[in-house]
Amino acid sequence: MKTSSGVEGIAHIEIQKRIDLIQIIIYMGFPKILIESRPRGIEELQMNLQKEFHSVNRKLNIPIRRIEKPYENPKTLVEFIAGQLKNRVSFRKAMKKAIELTEQEDTKGIQVKIAGRIDGNEIAHVEWIGEGRVPLQTIRAKIDYCSYTVRMIYGVLGIKIWIFIDGE
Repeated sequence: MKTSSGVEGIAHIEIQKRIDLIQIIIYMGFPKILIESRPRGIEELQMNLQKEFHSVNRKLNIPIRRIEKPYENPKTLVEFIAGQLKNRVSFRKAMKKAIELTEQEDTKGIQVKIAGRIDGNEIAHVEWIGEGRVPLQTIRAKIDYCSYTVRMIYGVLGIKIWIFIDGE
């Protein structure tokens, strides 16, 4: 899910509704990014949501919670790779760094795929790197997946990440 506020690093959002309270819990890998980039961002978000929910008599609460293992979340990793590619880092170096960060989080395996006009090549192609096991055919395997598109000056790149977390 891409947010309209342009805030990156949001893993997922949980909405709990009660009679007198709407609680929107935002789970982030690095909450300091939101607080430092926009000091009044939370108040703006709260005002926009108040208008969106049409809740005059309900109280709106927006807590921001940190994820314990941010690099185990594929959305955080995809945004990390996208930021590296926008800063003109080599795609292979960005992919290897993402795999290295994931291995520190004690996952069973990861597969990263980038498709498009990589490094400005005239012909689009697909590059992928995998580490460990990623059993995509096994139904019971706990695999997190994220797909993301990045707009570059030479076209659009698609990034996909599969992370295999121990399911037992």
